[in-house]
Amino acid sequence: MSPDLSIIIVNWNGGELLRRCIESVARYPASTSWEIILVDNASTDNSLEWVRAANLTNLRLIENRQNLGFGKANNLGFSLSSAPLLFLLNNDAEVQEGAIDRLIVTIRSGARVGACGPRIINPDGSLQVSVWRNPPTPSAMILGALRLYRLLPRRVAGELLLGQHWDHARRRRVNMLLGAAMLVKREVVDELGGFDERFHMYAEDFEWCLRIVRGGWEIVFEPEAVVLHHGGQATGKRWQEPERLLANHESSFLFYRISLSWWHNVANLAIPCLIAVPQLAWRALRRRPAENQKLALKLHFAELKRVLRGHRPTEPQ
Repeated sequence: MSPDLSIIIVNWNGGELLRRCIESVARYPASTSWEIILVDNASTDNSLEWVRAANLTNLRLIENRQNLGFGKANNLGFSLSSAPLLFLLNNDAEVQEGAIDRLIVTIRSGARVGACGPRIINPDGSLQVSVWRNPPTPSAMILGALRLYRLLPRRVAGELLLGQHWDHARRRRVNMLLGAAMLVKREVVDELGGFDERFHMYAEDFEWCLRIVRGGWEIVFEPEAVVLHHGGQATGKRWQEPERLLANHESSFLFYRISLSWWHNVANLAIPCLIAVPQLAWRALRRRPAENQKLALKLHFAELKRVLRGHRPTEPQ
């Protein structure tokens, strides 16, 4: 009999953190029937030795011969499950007591609630930002980059900008959740598909969440469910700066191209270019390093030129 919940964990060289992730699920399991589908992206460490030795009866291990990336590996997990609920959980995340059950209650609270996510904390217990405005808007970019939000009451700035400006303290509908821990209804995947496999790493959760909302489903942030996330472990092992910055920006530009109108895309690319000039000048005056800022400006300017030189595409649906 198929379980009610499939917990999909994508692993690449997770090491000790993968063990802690799986043990947290076993320590604080869902009240309903569940399974773990562990999709390994050709790990080269000893991640799977513990998994094989543990011989967990409700865990299915899928071993890929190459690193498929986050989105494609999750899609493989979706295809292997027939459960009505799918819980995406990073291999460097640990569920806290009652978190899974709280998310299940939340996702079942409305017929059109298609996904929900927990409050995410860092290992030291501090808040890890997991909710952003989606898609990014030119006005929000200006308010954030120029720190004009300081002119607004803190509560107003939080509601307008979300991200690090919002305290993540109340339950609300959102357009974006961090893919590190996210519960999704099977109906959503069947209707809208899973992750866009053109994304290898970064921004795939932005695109998927926006597609879910545009498809008429609701996404809910649930602060009463808590998940600890170590954050950035896989990318830190795989890339160093500036490779990580390059991969991040390339994925963001892909998200803009396929999800935003031509005008919105141009504005989102132009504003960082305009803002970067005085920021770089200020850093030069104060003799502060600016290699990452220079690279970001170069990448945004190159993408802006590419978009302006190309034909104006049709508006996204």
